[in-house]
Amino acid sequence: MKIGELAKRSGMAASAIRFYESKGLLKAASRQANGYRDYPPETVAVLSIIRDAQQAGFTLDEIRQILPEDTSSWRHDELLATLRRKMADIELLQARLAQSKSHILSLIQLIESKPEGMDCVDNAARVMAGMGIAHGR
Repeated sequence: MKIGELAKRSGMAASAIRFYESKGLLKAASRQANGYRDYPPETVAVLSIIRDAQQAGFTLDEIRQILPEDTSSWRHDELLATLRRKMADIELLQARLAQSKSHILSLIQLIESKPEGMDCVDNAARVMAGMGIAHGR
């Protein structure tokens, strides 16, 4: 199929398809006599895998490593190991995000608990002291 048809079927721009091909994620398409690229039907599925993997946080290099040379020969153990590493990365990121969220919520609570009548300068000093930050005036 020509690149326009592949773009329509995959929902990707032709420029993205050419980019993935240039990065080695797609096999180089054969060329018709008129110079047009001719992609096999399974390219739609490969593009879907690439898109899904990117949305899951995989880099192009990681995707290149797990995509098989031939779609009928997945490297099962390598694929599972890569997916497990990505899950560990995601879990670590989730823990860091939860810690950041907790810190920000504490800061919001500290700022919002400004005593009645306290001006902003004194409240800023109180908040910084509560965070363990020295404030010189």
